[in-house]
Amino acid sequence: MLTEKEKLLHDQALVATLRQLHDDLDAAVADAYGWPWPLSDEDILARVVALNAARAAEEAQGQIRWLRPDYQKPLFAGEKQSSLGMEEPIAPDWKSGLRKKAAASRKTAKIPWPKTLSDRVRAVETVLAAEEKLATAADLAKRFARADAKDIGEILHTLVTLGRARPGDAKGTFVR
Repeated sequence: MLTEKEKLLHDQALVATLRQLHDDLDAAVADAYGWPWPLSDEDILARVVALNAARAAEEAQGQIRWLRPDYQKPLFAGEKQSSLGMEEPIAPDWKSGLRKKAAASRKTAKIPWPKTLSDRVRAVETVLAAEEKLATAADLAKRFARADAKDIGEILHTLVTLGRARPGDAKGTFVR
């Protein structure tokens, strides 16, 4: 057990060690950005805001600075930035085929309602993505053969919870 004096010394040493680690980290980050060190909090904030504005302008022109290019580019290159590249690794032929069916179903026959829940979720998400306007569960149910609007509604709310769809401005509407 430590005496009062030893406890005080121990606590001071921990604070000093933590402070040193923070200072080392701050210096390393400044060095990584090519900034001089030390900087005031105001200078750091001004530089971060300027950097953010520069990156936003680059992204608006289609330039993306990948953090892990070998991993990210094959998955997300060519997709809009707003999608955040959250697509599931679905077989491309199945997905593109379903999108074509979804677009065609607006004019012709309905899409068969998938048997498994996971396929139903994928199908609803894909049909929602093919919609050109906000859609309700009832709107999407019309695209499928034997689909229940209540089931589609549950799937839509699940997609919203997972960040895969968003609620629309009007009550009961959704968008991908």
